Amino acid sequence: MTALTDTTSPRPIAYSQTGYFYFYMALACTAVAFLGFAPTYWLPMMSRSISASPVVHFHGLLFFAWSLYFTFQTWLAASGKVTRHRTIGMIGVSLATAMTIFGFLVAVNAMKRSAAAGLASEGIAFAIVPLSGILFFAMVFALAIANIGRPETHKRLMLLAGISLLDAAVARWFLTFLAPPGPLGPPPVPVTIPPALVAYLLLVVAIVHDWRTRGRVHPVYICGGAALIAVKLLNWPISASSFWHSFAGGILAMAQ
Repeated sequence: MTALTDTTSPRPIAYSQTGYFYFYMALACTAVAFLGFAPTYWLPMMSRSISASPVVHFHGLLFFAWSLYFTFQTWLAASGKVTRHRTIGMIGVSLATAMTIFGFLVAVNAMKRSAAAGLASEGIAFAIVPLSGILFFAMVFALAIANIGRPETHKRLMLLAGISLLDAAVARWFLTFLAPPGPLGPPPVPVTIPPALVAYLLLVVAIVHDWRTRGRVHPVYICGGAALIAVKLLNWPISASSFWHSFAGGILAMAQ
């Protein structure tokens, strides 16, 4: 991500006031990700009380590495070290590619565990949550790479991609502190919507920042934010459709 100012802005922008905004937002995303998974992953892992497959651990490592990389890249851009920022850009491409692959593998692994517990239908329904999430991230990241030559678009797409990953972390807060004990197995898809909307409040912060510094909201936040919310809301009806159960069930069958 770069931190160049937008020369088309209708009002002057002081670089010193706005240059580090995306760095602070990346720090916030990293904090949400780490704190969200602390009670269900980091702390149990430190006490060696967690039981998870290697693919889940590698998935977690990749996603946390992405948070650190994202923060470092925004710091480089905000510090004016744009050349170095671009030089290590391929690391981000590699990380995002691996995240997409392992995001898919973890979703399939979760379906297999649900099927083994006699909850195949529930696992197939819930699979739309991680699969749609990682697909959205991959598409937004690809758009960000395609817009490297347009810094104002690029950095907002990267922030949108980062925010789109946070619903799972916030959902752990709901699961740990708010949700009553329930049956084993994947939760109903509708319960994933409130945590996602809480995570997306970071997007509201970015929108307010745009409005205050540019006098208008960038189209990335308008179109991308609308798409992000639409994907999350559509998860519910699609997860119950025969089409989804046939599609995801086919993936599960091939993985068995």
